[in-house]
Amino acid sequence: MTSLILPIQTDRLTLRTFERGDIEGLNAYHALPSVQRYVFSRTRDRSEIADALNIMRGHVSLQRPGDTLTLAVVRRGDQALIGHVALHWSDATAGQGEVRFVVNPVHAGQGYAGEALGALFDLAFDHFRIHRVFARSDGRNHHSIKLMQQLGMRLEAHYREHALFQGEWDEELHFAILDREWQRSTKVKDLPIRHRVA
Repeated sequence: MTSLILPIQTDRLTLRTFERGDIEGLNAYHALPSVQRYVFSRTRDRSEIADALNIMRGHVSLQRPGDTLTLAVVRRGDQALIGHVALHWSDATAGQGEVRFVVNPVHAGQGYAGEALGALFDLAFDHFRIHRVFARSDGRNHHSIKLMQQLGMRLEAHYREHALFQGEWDEELHFAILDREWQRSTKVKDLPIRHRVA
């Protein structure tokens, strides 16, 4: 495996590691109740967001199972932090990875999550040679479910009323895609095979 080269550029986004100066951008969305419903680590106030930022600043590579790579999603035009994506290496033997993502609701519905996740899938399958990527979604998060389907992921499990969350039964859906199923980025096209002239 070659060394990881960051940042990653897409048409509209830059995916890079988190920096100290990202506190304001992270604070703008991470503690929102609509975001807290679905995030992996809960935050309520600025000090907890600062703690979360410090943790994410340490998620810079995948060296062994259990490691997480977390990348800030920055809009290229104005350098605004609009969310983050993460790849968690869950199992080395079976080549399993989990993706997680958050987009500031102010920027939802503009295709940013799909663009960022597409780049993360390319990284997972092409660079880290992960065999299967999966994602979890709350059963009520219809936007996330639709996005997983648009990315070509298949629904593999639906856990009904498996946990209580804030006094309500939680429904959790698991989606997955294999390396051979992923449609690589269309930005780089393979050249057609040419017959030798000489």
